[in-house]
Amino acid sequence: MTSKEILTFALKAISDRHGEDTAAYDMQGISILADYYVVTSASSNRQLHAIANAVIDEAHQVDYYDYRIEGSSESNWLLLDLGDVVVNIFTQEAREFYNVEKLWSAGKKLEIKED
Repeated sequence: MTSKEILTFALKAISDRHGEDTAAYDMQGISILADYYVVTSASSNRQLHAIANAVIDEAHQVDYYDYRIEGSSESNWLLLDLGDVVVNIFTQEAREFYNVEKLWSAGKKLEIKED
């Protein structure tokens, strides 16, 4: 599965669970860790975990099982490592505090089409 296909199913799952202020960055040729970085916000801890579960469910639907999750049920930030795509899901407060998007400023911010 290509990194673009992984990005597509991750963005679909985030949209389906109403992730807020979703941004994706193309880091191909810039980062050796991943081709794409995604960040989205959730209005509550419950929604944060629902978004993560939706991404994992979507991965399983397309027979993709190469992923790891960092964070716990108490976390205000979950990181889903999907190989060539890294998805960060934050509560709004945690996203503002950590401001991880500054790390990807060298990448190209992608236009995300909402359904």
